[in-house]
Formats: sequence, C-alpha cells, structure tokens
Amino acid sequence: MPASNFLSKEQKKSLQKAIKKDECPHYREHILIMLLANDGKTQQQISDFLGCSLRIVSHWLIHGDPDNLESLRDGRGAGNHQKVTSEYITLLLEIVKKEPTELGYEFGRWTAQRLSEHLAKETNIVLSSSQVKRLLKKRISLYLAKVLVGRPAR
Repeated sequence: MPASNFLSKEQKKSLQKAIKKDECPHYREHILIMLLANDGKTQQQISDFLGCSLRIVSHWLIHGDPDNLESLRDGRGAGNHQKVTSEYITLLLEIVKKEPTELGYEFGRWTAQRLSEHLAKETNIVLSSSQVKRLLKKRISLYLAKVLVGRPAR
C-alpha cells in the first residue's frame, strides 16, 4: 500500500501552483506524479492513468524533491529553441513575407530548409528545418487567434 499524504500542506500547495503555471508538459507530468502518489495512488495506477512507464513514475518519486521544484525538470527545456531570440523570430516573419528572389535567390518559394539556411547566415543561429516549421506554425496560430478574437461574432 502506498504512503499517502507524505507532502506537507505547503509542498502540496506549491506543486499545485506550479502545475497550473508552467507550460512544459513533462514538468507538469512529474508534478502530477508526486500529487497522485500523495493521494495514495500506486505507481501502477499512476502509470496507467498518465500513460507513462512505471520506470518514469518510480524515477520521479525517488528523484523529485517537492521542496525543490527544479528537481522535477528533466532538461528537455534546454533544447535548441532557447537559441531563438525575439529578433530571430521577427526576422523569420519578415523574410517569410518576401519572395526569395528579392533576396537574390534563384528559387521562387521558401521551404523550411531554405529559411533555416538563410537565417543561419543572417543570425548565426542554426536550427533544423523542423524547428523552423514549429516556430512558424506557433506564430501563425498566435496570429490567427488574435485575428479571430478581434472579429465580431456573426
């Protein structure tokens, strides 16, 4: 039988606040593992509920420290996306609006790979084409959300 209520009220409150505030799904999963274990759920129940392995549940229950929320981060947030600056995104969005021929290229369409290569020359920030695609998709989604929210209902 799992030990329930091992978290203090302050620890539980801190974890609940962090799970609402942070957007990283892995971090939130690690917090949820701690909270579910505190509610008396077995590792198997937590694994089944979250759709993750028993190994992951066990790891975070052993290595996660409810007094140090940073211990629940696994380093996935330290990827290449942190290379991207607001200037990079601004430049990317400006370049996408232009025809490649305006910038001296012989091709007539941008691809994610071509954008990645061009921006690497301009900024010295090297991203893969899939990272550039994700940036564009996210920015376009944000733009559309702003446009659609601003429209009056029909």
